[in-house]
Amino acid sequence: MGAPPSAADRTLARPRHRPLAALVALVTLVAVGAAMLIDLATPAPRPADAPADEFSAGRAYRTVQTVAARPHPAGSAANDQVREHVVGVLRGLGLETEVQDTVAPEAGQLSGAAGGATFARVRNVVARLPGTASTGRIFLVAHYDSVQTGPGGNDDAAGTSTVLEVARALAAGPRPRNDIVFVLTDAEEACLCGASAFASDHPLAADGGVVLNLEARGSTGPVIMFETSRNNAKLVDVFGRAAPHPVGTSFAVEIYRALPNDTDFTAFLDHDFVGLNAAYIDGGAIYHTPLDTPAAMDRGSLQMHGDNALGLAREFGRADLTGLRSGHDATYFPVPGGLVRYPGWLTWPLAGLAVLGVLVLGWLVRRSGRAGTGRLVAGFGLTLVPVAAAPLAAQLLWAGITALRPGHAELLDPYRPTWYRLAVVALAAAILLAWYALARRWAGPAALAVGGLAWLALLGVVLAALVPGGAYLATLPALAGALAGLGALATRIDGPWPVVAVTLAGAVAVVILLPTVVLLFPALGMAMGGVAALFAVLLGLAALPVIDLLHPAAGGQRGLVAGGERDSHDPASSGERDPVAARARWLGALPAVAAALAATVFAGVGLAVDRFDAAHPVPTHLMYALDADTNEAEWITREEEPQPWTKEYAGSHFSEYLGRVFPGLGEESVRTGVAPAANLPAPTVQVLSDSTAGGERTLRLRLLPQRPVRLATLHVDATTAEVRRAEVAGRTVPVGRQPTAEEATFDRWGLGIVFHAPPPEGVEITLTVLPRAGKVNLRAMDASDGLDALPGFRPRPAGVGVVGSHSSELLAVARTYPV
Repeated sequence: MGAPPSAADRTLARPRHRPLAALVALVTLVAVGAAMLIDLATPAPRPADAPADEFSAGRAYRTVQTVAARPHPAGSAANDQVREHVVGVLRGLGLETEVQDTVAPEAGQLSGAAGGATFARVRNVVARLPGTASTGRIFLVAHYDSVQTGPGGNDDAAGTSTVLEVARALAAGPRPRNDIVFVLTDAEEACLCGASAFASDHPLAADGGVVLNLEARGSTGPVIMFETSRNNAKLVDVFGRAAPHPVGTSFAVEIYRALPNDTDFTAFLDHDFVGLNAAYIDGGAIYHTPLDTPAAMDRGSLQMHGDNALGLAREFGRADLTGLRSGHDATYFPVPGGLVRYPGWLTWPLAGLAVLGVLVLGWLVRRSGRAGTGRLVAGFGLTLVPVAAAPLAAQLLWAGITALRPGHAELLDPYRPTWYRLAVVALAAAILLAWYALARRWAGPAALAVGGLAWLALLGVVLAALVPGGAYLATLPALAGALAGLGALATRIDGPWPVVAVTLAGAVAVVILLPTVVLLFPALGMAMGGVAALFAVLLGLAALPVIDLLHPAAGGQRGLVAGGERDSHDPASSGERDPVAARARWLGALPAVAAALAATVFAGVGLAVDRFDAAHPVPTHLMYALDADTNEAEWITREEEPQPWTKEYAGSHFSEYLGRVFPGLGEESVRTGVAPAANLPAPTVQVLSDSTAGGERTLRLRLLPQRPVRLATLHVDATTAEVRRAEVAGRTVPVGRQPTAEEATFDRWGLGIVFHAPPPEGVEITLTVLPRAGKVNLRAMDASDGLDALPGFRPRPAGVGVVGSHSSELLAVARTYPV
């Protein structure tokens, strides 16, 4: 068979002009990456004097300023003003406009949160643009309420203003073929109850249709189509054609479906609508906080929202809507200038081809003498090192940063996350490059390249089984790498074509995996930066043949060659010390050293610039609860490690029993501190009727807050009665399993009801119970917002802010009523 190949021949490409080839390959990959990043950028916002048939962020921003002038949670006077403005705008466009005023249950997966079955009084704004020959209806949906802690400049004044501006543009043009309904929902932040009410009860929703839900969970970044209805292939095809900026991935859809997260879109899916859900998500530090103001909004993101919504409304408006269910999901991802999409049924064939391609490549690499069986096995095993080490290192990096800055742990993402994100990517690169510099000597470049592709192919199979829409992330880079390797083996190793082949494969990996890395950071936050690091390493594994060009050709690998014998060309095998080989090893280590230095610098700069100050305050959580039975009060915080300001009120005592006294606040563990009792009235429970039949007692009650509140709750003491049936405002309450008499001694509270935006006349509740004692104990609680008027409370100083939480600044009062 002749002598084994030299160390320099154990690779897929050995160009004659190695530095030039490395430079060209790297510049190519950087250019491709830059094109991807440019494609993800938001468009320039159009001014207020843009043509009438176009979406203008300048015009829409005026609505943002009006809607987000102050916090306006459901049921508040501020929310009434926002609703009146929205109604006035839609009627001013000549649209048929009404307010749906009703009581509705929650939607989605929120059941049991904050104390029980949830309802709300909602007032949805609904307007219709009639079609000329409608084949169905398109629903443009956004919610006009905000959280109690912030004005909702982005969440969801962005969606509300987009819907109104799209309505203006459509009303100014020719009428569409299909009906277009504009739905501005209420109480989304509380319970998705507005969307639930519309989807289940409104006549316009009776026949279903196409929903385009518009959201924001941050202040900037590209608008991502992150959720779809099932069997989405035709919907995705329309999105790819009609949306001017089609950013979205089938991987995001798969992940979101698996998470316990909900938007208004959930309520529509529960009632068999089809559609798309879109949001921009970067800048998450201000989410649900007082900083979510109009001034914080990136108007480029608003423009992107509007461009896509208007394009999709027009396309669906002229389409035949009767056949949008395709029978399968599509796989899709963005590329410069568009959206690649293909049928989901191709997932398994492509995964199989990738595995087959890598196996064939490995066989040919062995047959050509570039790596023996031992080296291929070693390459496969060694590749796990960076795959495991990079995510772990990223998580440890963030743990160290949060140890220095504990306030970061309370944020969805840092205020200025860019430097930290760069540090994670650089750290992943440093680990990959250091590993490669070492493993290259032992296993050889070809064996490591095959090993990296093998893990990608196997990951593709795992993803195909678990999250089919995400299989492309590993399958396509593995398949491209295998084809490039086969092409390289078919040509002269020292010619240009092997370099061209591996560079094209690297470009495929960049197109597919770089947007994933970029979008994962804002999607998951720095607390899960290890996930982005993992995908950064997968990108590096797919590009190993290009990375190899950074190393000298005679990079002195040690170990066994194809036949199992020592490499006679390796000076290390004879104990010689070769200064050229030593210099080559040092040169090979330079990229890893540079990446490690960059990671250190990026993390240091991040710590230096991302300090808490008046404009970027440290988030704190505080609420107040008064037990009117005992006239005792507590300060409560859900901060795991309370900030110094919070410790002045709560944090001295760790309590797992909050839910026993205040069941409406949930069961989670909190930190508490003694608070002065405020002179606040508790909600009352009025008995409207009381009857007994067949051993069951039926109580018709009125839960009536005695002050303006955001929500009211009622819980039944399970030691005194077992709830059999219940109604709230005439709507049936799902009772579920109630505690037995024995269980109730440990788990006191049975059925719980939470009602958001209670009307001034109170809430009528009917309970049918099986008594366990002479009197039925009912625990009533209500909650308002704002702690400033409480005794002992001092306003936060500059640099101390409010965490984005539905319970931040909550003021609760509870009393027990024996009936």
